[in-house]
Amino acid sequence: MATYITLMNLTAQGLSTVKDSVKRAEAAKKAATQAGVTIKEVLWTQGKYDVVVISEAPDDASATAMVLNIAKQGNVHTQMLRAFTATEMEKILAKVA
Repeated sequence: MATYITLMNLTAQGLSTVKDSVKRAEAAKKAATQAGVTIKEVLWTQGKYDVVVISEAPDDASATAMVLNIAKQGNVHTQMLRAFTATEMEKILAKVA
C-alpha cells in the first residue's frame, strides 16, 4: 500500500460549518474504507494548513478519487503528496546513477 499525505485548507463553507469537521472526518474515513483506502490519521493543525490527512491506498487512482470525493463537498481545498517509507526510498535510491 502506498502512503499519501493530504494537506487541507478550510473553505468559507468549511469555516461556516467548522463545528461539524470531526463528524465529516469520520464520514470520510468510512467512505474511504469502502473505496479501498485507509485513512490512518486526521490531524487538525495550526499554521499554513488546517488539516493533515495520512492515508494508504493500493494505487494513485484510488487515492486521487478519495481526495476528489472529499474536495467536491466544498469544505476544503486539498493538496495530495505521495510519501515514501525508508524502505521504499532505499529501492528508489538504488536506481539512482
